[in-house]
Amino acid sequence: MQKYKITKMNDFSSHQMAQIRLLEQQCKEFDGASLRVGLESLKENGGDQALLCQINNQFIGFLSWYTSDGIEANMNGMVHPDYRRRGVFSHLMESAAAELQLLGIQTCRFRVPSNSKPGIDCIRHWGGSFSTSEFSMNLTRLQAATLHYSGLILRLEEAGDFEFMVTCSSQAFGDSESWTRNYFAHTNEPERVTYIAVDGLAPIGMVRVNHVHTGLAVIHDFCVLPAYQGKGYGREILACVVNLLLNKQCTQIRLGVVTQNRRA
Repeated sequence: MQKYKITKMNDFSSHQMAQIRLLEQQCKEFDGASLRVGLESLKENGGDQALLCQINNQFIGFLSWYTSDGIEANMNGMVHPDYRRRGVFSHLMESAAAELQLLGIQTCRFRVPSNSKPGIDCIRHWGGSFSTSEFSMNLTRLQAATLHYSGLILRLEEAGDFEFMVTCSSQAFGDSESWTRNYFAHTNEPERVTYIAVDGLAPIGMVRVNHVHTGLAVIHDFCVLPAYQGKGYGREILACVVNLLLNKQCTQIRLGVVTQNRRA
């Protein structure tokens, strides 16, 4: 077996990032898949953790992960088409396992494009099972929308909003309040901003924005209290936050939605 060099990523220079992007592009073109391994989330401080696999100074494998709750790790990976079925992914996973265990990670969740047969086959080989799927929705053009403005306003999160956030999120998504508290504690970074939707004096929903880097904003944790759902508030909140981000000169706006949520 060829000797692979596995290293933890600690060089975030433009040259190194360009090499990883080249590997991503090679995998996308070979598989004909919509692969996106979250390279925008790689950064020196507070970014995703990553391992690189090299042979003869060529990048042939990549594995990254992050955790939002300290229990489950969200994993991304890729292997150069010429080096598949040669143990590259196994070497990467074995190297990551010790660190994940130290962190107390109990589950690894792999993000695999639905049109990536090699990726799906690989995770099945490792004993993985399907959990859920989602659409990655990107704003590419603006359309005029007629909205009924009900007096709803979007304001920044305040210190007293935490319990409302826990209640709103857990009721809307079906997670326990204890898990939700833990999740918010693990995702309290400066680049992640929370907005509270208020109608009159009552908070009725929330939305969070992760400013991944200059120009790219990812909308997530977007929810409305069940009692207010189905009344157009979600559409209005989304329009408000998109306008807000456009005014902040965000050139890319992304939103992930589980495929089962057809209304969203």
